[in-house]
Amino acid sequence: MADHLEKSQHALLNEGDENEMEIFGYRTQGCRKALCLIGSIFSLGMLPLVFYWRPAWRVWANCVPCSLQEADVVLLKTTDEFKIYSWKKVIWISLSALSSTSGLTPDHPLITDEGYIINRAIRKPDLKVRYIKVQKIRYVWNNLEGQFQKIGSLEDWLSSAKIHQKFGLGLTSEEQEIRRLICGPNAIDVEITPIWKLLIKEVLNPFYIFQLFSVCLWFSEDYKEYALAIILMSVISIALTVYDLRQQSVKLHHLVESHNSITVSVYERKAGAQDLESRLLVPGDLLILTGSRVQMPCDAILIDGSCVVDEGMLTGESIPVTKTPLSQTASSVPWKMQSEADPRRHVLFCGTEVIQAKAAGSGAVRAVVLQTGFNTAKGDLVRSILYPKPMNFKLYRDAIRFLLCLVGTATIGMVYTLCVYVLSGEPPEEVVRKALDVITIAVPPALPAALTTGIIYAQRRLKKKGIFCISPQRINVCGQLNLVCFDKTGTLTRGGLDPWGVVPCDQNGFQAVHSFASGKALPQGPLCAAMASCHSLILLDGTIQGDPLDLKMFEATKWEMTASGDDFHIKEMLAHTIVVKPTDMVGQVPVEGLAIVHQFPFSSALQRMTVIVQEMGGGRLAFMKGAPERVASFCQPDTVPTSFISELQIYTTQGFRVIALAYKKLEMDCPTTALMREKVESDLVFLGLLILENRLKEETKPVLEELISARIRTVMITGDNLQTAITVARKSGMVSEGQKVILVEANEATGSSSASISWKLVEEKKPGPFGSQDTYINIREEVPENGRDGSYHFALSGKSFHVISQYFSSLLPKLVMNNFLGSSCVFAFSWVLLYVSIVIPWIPLVQLSVKLKIFQDMAEKAVFPMAAGFNYTGHLKK
Repeated sequence: MADHLEKSQHALLNEGDENEMEIFGYRTQGCRKALCLIGSIFSLGMLPLVFYWRPAWRVWANCVPCSLQEADVVLLKTTDEFKIYSWKKVIWISLSALSSTSGLTPDHPLITDEGYIINRAIRKPDLKVRYIKVQKIRYVWNNLEGQFQKIGSLEDWLSSAKIHQKFGLGLTSEEQEIRRLICGPNAIDVEITPIWKLLIKEVLNPFYIFQLFSVCLWFSEDYKEYALAIILMSVISIALTVYDLRQQSVKLHHLVESHNSITVSVYERKAGAQDLESRLLVPGDLLILTGSRVQMPCDAILIDGSCVVDEGMLTGESIPVTKTPLSQTASSVPWKMQSEADPRRHVLFCGTEVIQAKAAGSGAVRAVVLQTGFNTAKGDLVRSILYPKPMNFKLYRDAIRFLLCLVGTATIGMVYTLCVYVLSGEPPEEVVRKALDVITIAVPPALPAALTTGIIYAQRRLKKKGIFCISPQRINVCGQLNLVCFDKTGTLTRGGLDPWGVVPCDQNGFQAVHSFASGKALPQGPLCAAMASCHSLILLDGTIQGDPLDLKMFEATKWEMTASGDDFHIKEMLAHTIVVKPTDMVGQVPVEGLAIVHQFPFSSALQRMTVIVQEMGGGRLAFMKGAPERVASFCQPDTVPTSFISELQIYTTQGFRVIALAYKKLEMDCPTTALMREKVESDLVFLGLLILENRLKEETKPVLEELISARIRTVMITGDNLQTAITVARKSGMVSEGQKVILVEANEATGSSSASISWKLVEEKKPGPFGSQDTYINIREEVPENGRDGSYHFALSGKSFHVISQYFSSLLPKLVMNNFLGSSCVFAFSWVLLYVSIVIPWIPLVQLSVKLKIFQDMAEKAVFPMAAGFNYTGHLKK
């Protein structure tokens, strides 16, 4: 094997990606192929079966190593710990058909421009392209760089200016044809796997082959009853598995088939706008988005206008998301890196629904196709279902060891049987039969049937609870869980936030708290205007929709929202711009209304959002809201009260969600689209704090108590203020009474000072620098030997986590790890129980159902929310 891999030229596929693979070149040899065919005949089909189990052996037997450029077969090996092999044929595409219809020649400008991967893949002068298809993705051979590269998406190096210049007017019909032929159709095709294929794949499992061998041996010994019982169990097991896989295949096919039959409007450089079937889209096409409720058939970069999108299909949250156009800057920096904001705010993802499309002025909403087919966000999601990543669970490792122990025991028994029967003078055929019989006794043939039946039984129990699993083989692993991570807002706490009050501020510092419970109207001014306009809410069919926090904040102002009509004109304003106006309930106000002319959407990475508004009959303003510390950093220092930190701590220690607000006046002579975010978000005036109440869900405490009683660790991961997270952890029972929380703060190395860590009990105020003095927190002090009343919890921000990972990596496991005593004992018992249930044929159903019920009950009580954020609150025992 090593010789083969050394002789073959190899490279990396998807270098640096999680799907990275090594790729080796091979060329098929006729004589080797003929020898393998003869071997298959004489081995009665055993050789093809071995090749099916070991794809690399098939390639090594039929082919000889060569360079990737000459290869007609490639061998792929994953670079992870599993080292899984697979092989693919190299396929040729000929552009000769296009040369006759479009007049393509090797010196045509569309062919000679080697700035793009598509052109580099075309071999001259015969105009042919080599490619391989791996897990539904095409990889073309780059003749210039001598490697296979992914195709079906725009190049990452493209700048925003290049995207506008190259694709802003659409592709020509010749470019579309070339890209269509090389990139393939824009389709997420999931074929319904035929039953015979599923059946063959299941039957060729090594366990079932061994089972077939065992049954044949038992029939030769006239052991018919048990053999028939095993056959019946196996047939039922195979039938259930095939039925389940078939149902999954049908459901997945119906889930994605609608994606392939959408009609879109595409702008062609010479012919103008025309309707086209979505299957014909290629990267670089210019889409024209009109109307509302449009399903996106591909990933596209918005270059003109704005859109409100429902990304519930991808994120699971049906909160409308505002997408802004990619600005055309002179920088040559790749478009994904041109600003610190999340580049996804410019991308319309495949499978999402465009709720509203707003054109800038009299123009159209335009977007450039970024990725097609399985390269898209939806395609990647489908691929993760079709090709789940293998997991190296301890359960599987111990299962293999368990089987190896059985094989070792069987080998010893077989040798002993051979010796005994040979010495006793038994006939040779009887000696062989008895020796093989020992293997079938030690390694239970009913093992695969029992495992399959158990998994299907557990899957159906989960289904009744509304829990679905795309990889049923992993259900048994749920019984080994010892850690569950939770998001805070919407998971531990209720999804909606209730406004509690605002703390205005002026030159004299923070003013008295205005409580919404008092029923008094909010004082009118910049603070109220910020709450009424700094949001991403939309009007859909006369109903205000958007983020629950934004909705609650807007409702607290008693203002109303409308869409701009024909009688309201502002330069550069999008069609049907959102306009907010005070109602009669709020009394006299200094402004008639505000039109939201531009948004810099909220980003969890930036922890803020900003809007530019136009006063009716007045000037232009910018409002910002976000995390208090972040907003304060963009404000003029003299406008931020000196008591800012202490005031903030008053509310965060009570578990309130705190949002800061700020604003500034903008010059009227500068176009809105020309304003850079960095310029708008500078020299702001601090306005005050918005206090929101976030109550716990009723089921939070019982669930956490049940997990803790089962010795399953609970961790909170949130993007909220760290002090708020600690308070919620205490209220929910994640941190019980009597337990202490240690705040870990890490600072990066700057100039002459080295990286440092400070440790501070949350109740204390004096930090102790790590390594700077002999200050220690004794975590063994007053800690009972049995129990968790004296245990400590660690809380750290995302920034500190990054610094510790970079400079104090040896310390990180001690902070985030916690041993789960007893897991290995429970695991060993479960495998012994499973073995006994199979060896003794009359008790398998009882014992297996007991074991599966234990695992199942634990699986049903486990909750796995998607957690994303910056702060980490963990637990470390003594």
